[in-house]
Amino acid sequence: MKKEIILSTKQLTKKYGDVMAVEQINLKVKKERIYGLLGRNGAGKTTTMKMILGLISISSGEIEIFGKPIKGNEKNIYTRIGSIIETPSFYSYLTGTENLEISSRLRGTIQKDSVKSALKKVGLPYKDKKPFASYSLGMKQRLGIANAILNDPEILILDEPTNGLDPVGIVEIRNLLHKLCHEQGKTIIISSHILSEISLLADDIGIIHHGHLLKEISMNELEEKNKKFIEIKVNSVSKATQLLENVMKCKNYSVTDKNCIEIYDETLDTKDIANCLVTHGVGLSSLYFKHETLEDYFTSLTGGEKFE
Repeated sequence: MKKEIILSTKQLTKKYGDVMAVEQINLKVKKERIYGLLGRNGAGKTTTMKMILGLISISSGEIEIFGKPIKGNEKNIYTRIGSIIETPSFYSYLTGTENLEISSRLRGTIQKDSVKSALKKVGLPYKDKKPFASYSLGMKQRLGIANAILNDPEILILDEPTNGLDPVGIVEIRNLLHKLCHEQGKTIIISSHILSEISLLADDIGIIHHGHLLKEISMNELEEKNKKFIEIKVNSVSKATQLLENVMKCKNYSVTDKNCIEIYDETLDTKDIANCLVTHGVGLSSLYFKHETLEDYFTSLTGGEKFE
């Protein structure tokens, strides 16, 4: 079933003096899915999120959430959104429960067990005696997410939620976000500069580069789009292609340079290809089974620039 668009931006732009931080961003975030805003540090991810949350002014453009424009509907819309922008900040000498109780009172949360419920959802104990200063980085991130879901929001906007975590902490937060989205129906927007993490976490991605949104695509579409192929490097491309067509009966291939051929026919076996070429006197220097990754896709969109 096709998911409805719960958040969108139109020509969203932020300019600081003569510097264009974000230019004409058009996001479309689907309900009850995880949307990954992917880009290098400084690409414009945090700026975009801050504009959506009203933390900085918009130079031009529009934002629509829950089918309504933000302007004039701030009070009704922002109470339905939870967020973490940059590092969560809490009182170091108070426990997680105490910190959330203060936050709950300041925000006017009226649900009786909101603090207990939020802590349970992120896997942190209620009424624990451990002060925030003694929390691990993963626990601090969990508490930040608990604070973001105190009001049981429909949308979560999380800026680099796994930043600085060790591998175990990253897995914990990833599993938590999957549960919040796919079991509890939250729509989650996360930003990240980590390609591998976005590929494991997001349902849809938006690739942002130098302040421009280059592409929006679902991970399913990306997996279908990315080619799986056999790459061979030979001393005679012309002879190799003749053998592929006449002996192997393969038409689905392309010559990518003077010594390299990509074969897209998945019915062919690598051993049969190697035997055919070598038997007919073609020098074979390498043969690999390959597939394009998210990094390959990103690199092709950004004109050859790669993630570090």
